[in-house]
Amino acid sequence: MKLIRTWPPLVLAALLATLLAACADVSMAPYQRPDSPAKASWSRQSGSPAPAELITVDWWKQFQDPYLDGLVVRALGANYDLKILAARIGVASAEIGEARAGALPTLDAGAGASFEKSTGQKFSKQFNLGTQVNWDIDVWGKVAKGVQAQTAEFKATEADWRAGYLTLASDVSTTYFQILQFDEQIDQQQKALDKGRQILATYEAMQQNGLVPQTRVLQQRAEINKLSNDLIELGRLRALAGNALATLIGTPAGQFSVPAGSLQQRVQLPRVPEGLPSQLLKRRPDIVAAEYRVLVAYDLVGQAKLAQLPSISLTGRGGTSSFALGALLKSFTFGLLPSINLPMFDPGVKAHIKTSEAQIKVAEEQYRRTVIGAFEEVENALVNLDAHRRQRVELQQQADQLRIVGDQVGAQLKEGMVSQLDVFEAERSLLAAQLALLANHQQVLADTVTLYKALGGGWPPVDVRNVARE
Repeated sequence: MKLIRTWPPLVLAALLATLLAACADVSMAPYQRPDSPAKASWSRQSGSPAPAELITVDWWKQFQDPYLDGLVVRALGANYDLKILAARIGVASAEIGEARAGALPTLDAGAGASFEKSTGQKFSKQFNLGTQVNWDIDVWGKVAKGVQAQTAEFKATEADWRAGYLTLASDVSTTYFQILQFDEQIDQQQKALDKGRQILATYEAMQQNGLVPQTRVLQQRAEINKLSNDLIELGRLRALAGNALATLIGTPAGQFSVPAGSLQQRVQLPRVPEGLPSQLLKRRPDIVAAEYRVLVAYDLVGQAKLAQLPSISLTGRGGTSSFALGALLKSFTFGLLPSINLPMFDPGVKAHIKTSEAQIKVAEEQYRRTVIGAFEEVENALVNLDAHRRQRVELQQQADQLRIVGDQVGAQLKEGMVSQLDVFEAERSLLAAQLALLANHQQVLADTVTLYKALGGGWPPVDVRNVARE
């Protein structure tokens, strides 16, 4: 007599699920940083690269202006754009906990009562109490892979905040420099207007004596109109820059004003930072954020592939019912329902894998675009800084020469060799050269700020990897 062994249905289902799981492709190559355009050095890098410590996180202190230091610190604590980025970090952190919750059992409990009365029948009532526990067991690590993806997104939002920090400090610095530049321009423009009025008075006196034609007087009056118009425009631009700075530091526009000052006296030109292009990939927050989002897409592909595998669920139910509320807890029923789901037969699972793989390509291209855009920003900052520094030498020499001319013309006036008009013209030419030198000073400062920002602003290097496994 032959004995035939029968297997429980759940065991047979488990064996079938294991066999099907072996046929599913869930393999994932180890994460690697996407290949991107490479660059060995900067085109205008002078000498050997400076050490990384040259750029600090509080790089704006290199300008040696305590008032600027206070503005940046105030902005970092009150700017609303930066607060939004910080709030997003909190959201991303909470979403990690939400992802982890997918591996935990859930408990539902409920109570109810029914009352019924039919014609010719007695009034009936029934009370019930029930609970249900559901647990999707994370056998293959699908939930863990989702946690890894969300943790990478959390790191990306942290890098977004650092990028916002850099942008805010840069915007505060450049706006502050513009305000001080406008202050000096307004002062110089007022001096030019005063000189123009002196020249006009001289022309009018000479015209009354028939020494110059009426057209010369009208030309000078038109020049004064132009100088007055430019002075009004400078005041308008100064007010707008002040409003922009107020918004940056979290203060309503019109309720904050920077005291008048001199840009060239208050703000020092710092040493120019340098660094290797390879350092940029790990130091610039926007590049780090873009790479973390590549890692997010990579982990989501892994999660989509694991979704092909069978899932095991346990459902436990318990409850009681009674026609009398006092007897409700005298009896209790309990049931356990294990189940296996085979999602590899769901076409939506396969389609989601292809969608996730396509999203990796998008994230990788966005990363490459960020890298190549960063290279351009650094190169442009170096080009501008180099050109403006060389222009500064020429403008300084021009101003020095015009100052000598002015001194000589003043000496000649005492000897009667030239007229007062010649002195006025020499002084006006010197003022124009000084304004050009002032504008150049502001450009060099702005270029330096841009370079600090483009090189990553002193943030430490970040090695992007699967952070959930650290």
